[in-house]
Amino acid sequence: MGSLGHLTGTAVQPDRRAGELDTQRKEGVGGTHIPVLFHAVLDGLFVRPGGRYIDATVGGGGHAAGILAASSPAGHLLGLDRDPAAVEAARAHLSSYAGRVVLVHSSFACLAEVARVCHFFPADGILFDLGLSSLQLADPSRGFAFMAAGPLDMRFDPTQDGPTAAALVNGLSPEELAALLYRYGEERQARRIAGAIVAARPLHTTLELAAVVERAVGRRGRIHPATRTFQALRIAVNEELAALEAALPQAVEILAPGGRLAVIGFHSLEDRLVKRFLARESRDCICPPEAPVCTCGHRAMLRLVTRKPVRPAADEVAANPRSRSARLRVAEKRGGEGGKGGKGTKGKGR
Repeated sequence: MGSLGHLTGTAVQPDRRAGELDTQRKEGVGGTHIPVLFHAVLDGLFVRPGGRYIDATVGGGGHAAGILAASSPAGHLLGLDRDPAAVEAARAHLSSYAGRVVLVHSSFACLAEVARVCHFFPADGILFDLGLSSLQLADPSRGFAFMAAGPLDMRFDPTQDGPTAAALVNGLSPEELAALLYRYGEERQARRIAGAIVAARPLHTTLELAAVVERAVGRRGRIHPATRTFQALRIAVNEELAALEAALPQAVEILAPGGRLAVIGFHSLEDRLVKRFLARESRDCICPPEAPVCTCGHRAMLRLVTRKPVRPAADEVAANPRSRSARLRVAEKRGGEGGKGGKGTKGKGR
């Protein structure tokens, strides 16, 4: 997960051009592509000049550049990423925002600690853009892509100890492997795929694994049959859901009253986790429905900004097919003491 001892951060110190949001919107950040749901993220976070923002998954810096441009001339941004290569890419991409951005190599599981150390507590907005980045997918040596030869690694942070995808593929029992594929990939043919993998061991490369899965279940349609297998292994290797469960309450703690939390998910597991968390934290009483009187004492900390997830428009999907599964959810931290609740009859404050 990473720890504060692992945390390394630097403020970008380049020339003093602030950048223009209009240029970002017309040409795409960096002039290459527009990050997923770029405009919706800026609108959802309600970015304003002089604000203090956190990009918990800074990647190559696409959303971060938009936030910095929209918060000009005095807004600041803290960017985290588990991937040291992403931190370096963001540092290069954001080099025009002198003194206004701090980049940290750390998991967002350590979000509150990093925010305090870097003096971003409280924050006016926090963004999570979950899952795999384009930078990671484009580098075959990282092992995320099943259409290019590479080692079965899949670690977001190659500097950290921990199991690789190869260790799971070659070390788990058939039952453990099937359970992993079903839980994290929602793979309906998990047992068949697990049996085929075990029979073909040892496997060392992405192409070997993809071929085994394809032989086991065949290929129909445009989606490669190994997609869910690779997703499941990546989530397990990086403990993605556990990190997200740890980070979301920290984000609420860090936000200033009126601050916004925006989360982009790409598959049902993470989106379901985010949806349930936001629903819980936007209600006062969370007692079981059958309880006649509220005894939980829970107070709503959030107000839902998006009742349903924001999805990319058709033109964005056409320009960037990987955005088709993106879902953005936004909530705002309540001011003052939060909502009323914790006493009285069941249903009050709901």
